[in-house]
Amino acid sequence: MSGKTFRQTLVATCALILSTAQAPAQGLFDPVAQVDQRTITEFEVQQRQRFLRVLGASGGSRSEVIEELIRDRLREAETRAVGIILGPDELAAGLAEFAGRADLSTEEFIQGIASEGIAEETFRDFVNIQLVWRDYIRARFGSRVSIDEREIDRAVQSTRGNSGIEVLVSEIIIPAPPQEAEQVLEQAEIIAQTTSEAEFSSFARQFSATASRDAGGRLPWTPISELPPVLRPLLLALGPGDVTAPLQIPNAVALFQLRDIRETEAPQQTFSAIEYAAYYINGGRTPEALSRAQSIAARVDRCDDLYGIAQGQDPSVLDRGSLPPDEIPNDIAIELSKLDPGEVSTTLTRANGNTLVFLMLCGRTPALEEDQEVDRGAVATQLRNQRLNAFSETLLAELRAEADVRILE
Repeated sequence: MSGKTFRQTLVATCALILSTAQAPAQGLFDPVAQVDQRTITEFEVQQRQRFLRVLGASGGSRSEVIEELIRDRLREAETRAVGIILGPDELAAGLAEFAGRADLSTEEFIQGIASEGIAEETFRDFVNIQLVWRDYIRARFGSRVSIDEREIDRAVQSTRGNSGIEVLVSEIIIPAPPQEAEQVLEQAEIIAQTTSEAEFSSFARQFSATASRDAGGRLPWTPISELPPVLRPLLLALGPGDVTAPLQIPNAVALFQLRDIRETEAPQQTFSAIEYAAYYINGGRTPEALSRAQSIAARVDRCDDLYGIAQGQDPSVLDRGSLPPDEIPNDIAIELSKLDPGEVSTTLTRANGNTLVFLMLCGRTPALEEDQEVDRGAVATQLRNQRLNAFSETLLAELRAEADVRILE
């Protein structure tokens, strides 16, 4: 390390230490949430926000960060209860792999984030809980996930551009704030047993929060390539009339019924990235918040217009990014799949249902032909990971419903 680099790192580290020492006066260690008897502090929230900002990752709004830290506490409690702890060598390998994504060594990565005021422990905790939880989910549910050749064939076919597959789907998305999560999940499991289109539509009119509820949840023919990656293998494995297992998304549970499937002669287009913007409105799905969303929708035609709406407010109220389809959060991906550029959705919420998400699709970037070569082994791994992720989300919803979770601000 050069003398200059060392001095820069030392200055950044000292600044971080000084800011930590002054934290009580600044309220950085004030509690903002509590999971059973475990506290989440203001310092943790700000550190996670900075970390996500450095990574260029979405989900960095204050409400989303608090929600994810709550989920981390639930993960930690569950894995410790069964005795799963990451060893020093495993953690070191995980840190190195994460840093390697930026073509940096672990030490270089730590120095880089220190210059942004991010503590090394923030990085370590972030990687540690992800790895421990991954190992736990694989150990607990791995034997229940079996991917056969037929599923791989259909998934491969759905990603190729030389043939087209369209699906006719009905949807139900049921709001599930934490205090109602267990009850909503039970209702969703009942709905998932139906094979009747009429009955599913009746459930949609009764429970769904989507714009399609008045149509019984029925959506038009949709190219499979425009659906979220997590949904494609689930739908392709269904027969007409079948319903997916309940899919856990933030503050809601989603179900989808396959009504029909067809091949088309038109080449199927795939996308390398999807750009979207999310503007956060206080009040959740209250009439006032929905009215404001409707007013904003009448004033904006494209994502750039939202900068004017957010002007003068905290930067965290507007989140805009461009991500590969498989990196977009499932609930957002589901809503984006129903939109054309410039269209909006107000189905989703954050912060335990207290924040309404005004979601706008900015555009989709078509994938180049050379990007569409398919590795069957990679497809099988992706399918397996998607199934495991579904188990993970369901378990987290159950853990949250059983825990005493309090937002203290």
